[in-house]
Amino acid sequence: MTVIEGHNSKITVYVVSCWILAAFGGLMFGYDIGISGGVSAMDDFLILFFRNVYERKKTAKENNYCKYDDQFLQLFTSSLYLSALVASFFASKAATKLGRKITMMMASLIFIAGAVSSAAAQNKKILILGRILFGIGIGFGNETVPLFLTEVAPIQHRGAVNILFQLFITIGILIANLVNFITVNIHPNGWRISLGSAVVPAAILFIGTFVISDTPMSLVARGKPEKGKTALKKIRGVTDVDVEYEEIVASCEQAKQVKHAFRNLTQPPSIPPLVIAIMLQIFQQLTGINAIMFYAPVLFQTMGFKGSGPLISAVVTGLVNVLSTCVAIVAVDKVGRKKLLIQSCCQMLICQVAIGFILVNNLSETGGLDKTLAVIVVILVCTYVMAFAWSWGPLGWLIPSETFPLETRTAGFAFAVSTNMLFTAIIAQSFLTTLCFMQAYTFFFFSIWIFIMGVCAIFLLPETKGIPIDAMVERAWKKHPVWKKLF
Repeated sequence: MTVIEGHNSKITVYVVSCWILAAFGGLMFGYDIGISGGVSAMDDFLILFFRNVYERKKTAKENNYCKYDDQFLQLFTSSLYLSALVASFFASKAATKLGRKITMMMASLIFIAGAVSSAAAQNKKILILGRILFGIGIGFGNETVPLFLTEVAPIQHRGAVNILFQLFITIGILIANLVNFITVNIHPNGWRISLGSAVVPAAILFIGTFVISDTPMSLVARGKPEKGKTALKKIRGVTDVDVEYEEIVASCEQAKQVKHAFRNLTQPPSIPPLVIAIMLQIFQQLTGINAIMFYAPVLFQTMGFKGSGPLISAVVTGLVNVLSTCVAIVAVDKVGRKKLLIQSCCQMLICQVAIGFILVNNLSETGGLDKTLAVIVVILVCTYVMAFAWSWGPLGWLIPSETFPLETRTAGFAFAVSTNMLFTAIIAQSFLTTLCFMQAYTFFFFSIWIFIMGVCAIFLLPETKGIPIDAMVERAWKKHPVWKKLF
C-alpha cells in the first residue's frame, strides 16, 4: 500500500482492469489514425471512390510529391476530425451531466455505427457519413477517457496511468498498419475489412463500461456522495480514504458555485491551463506527427519504396511508437513532464531537418531514393517518432487533463480536444497538398514549429509532477514566474 499526503492506495486487479478497459478509447482513435493512410493508398478503394487519384497514381512519370493530392481524398481523413471537434463540446456536457462512464459508452456505440457505415459504403456520401460518425465517437472518447484515467489514478501514478491512453493510441496505430498489410492483398474488399475492424476496440470499450465504476469525482459532483465514496474505496483498493474523499467533496462544493463553466474559463484560475492546453494541442499537431502517421504508406511510396515496402515501413514506425510510449509510462512520474518535452524537441528538430535535407537533395519529382538513403530516412522517421511518443504525444493529453480546476475541467478539456481535432483536420486536409506545393521543404516547415514549441515549453510550462490535481492552482500556476502575475 502507498501513502502520499493522506492519499492511501493499493494496486488491485480491478483497478488495473478499469485503466485498461477505459484506455481502449485511445485504441479506437489510434486505429483510425493508422487505418486511414493505408486505406487511402489501396487501389481497390481508390478505384471505387477516387478514380482520378488512381489514374494519376498509375501515370508513369507522375510527380512524386503530387500523385495523391486530392481534396476529396483528404476529406476522407479530415471529415472525421471536424466532426470530432464539434462533438467534443457536446461530450463535455455529457461527461458533466451523465458522468464519465455513460459518455464512454456513448462514444463506443457511435464509433461502432461509424465502422459499420464505412465498411458498407458504396458511394462517397455514405463513406463520409461513416467518417463523421467515427469522428463523433472519437470526440466523445477523447473528451472522456483522459479525464477518467486522471481522476481514478493514484497521485503517484497519475502520469503513467493517463499515458495508457496514448499507449493504446499507438497500439491502435500499429494494429491498423498490420491489418492494412494483410488486407491490401485481399481484393476487392480488403479496405472494407480494414474499416470494419474498427468495431473491435469500440466493442471492448462498450463491454468495459459495464465493468468499470464511474469516477468518485463525477459521482460526488452529480449529487451521489455515498456512491462516490464507495467507488473511491474500490478504485483505491483500501477502506481508509477519508482524507482524499474530503478533498473531492470540497472541490465539488467549490465547483457548484460555478454556474457557467465555459464562461468561467476566462477567470484567473483557468486562464493558464486553458492557454497551455490549447498550446499543447496545436504544437502536438505542428510537430508533423499525424502527417507522418496518417500518410506513412503514401509517404514511403513517395520516397521510392515499392510494393509492400511502404506498409512494412509503417508497421516498423508503429512498433517504435508503441515501445517508446512505454518509456513515457516509466519516466513521466520520475523525470517529470517538462524535461521530457524539452528533450524531445531537440531530438525531433534534428530528425526533421535531416529528413528534409536528404529529400531536398536526393528525391526528384519523378525519381526515387537510393536504397541506402531510403533506409536512413526510415531510421530518422523512427527516431523522430520515438521522441514524440515519450513526450508531446502522451503529455499533450496528460497535462490538460490534470491542470484545470474541477469547476472548469470538462469545459477546459473540451477546448483542448476540439483544438486537437481542429489542427488534426487542418493537417489531414492540407498535408498532401502542402507536400505537393512545398515538396521536401514541408519538413523544414515542421522544424520551425518544433523550435518554437521547445522555447514555449521552457518559459511557459510549470512542472506538475507529484502535485494533486486539486492543488494545481496553488502549487503550480501561482508559483510560476509568468502565470503568477494573473493572481
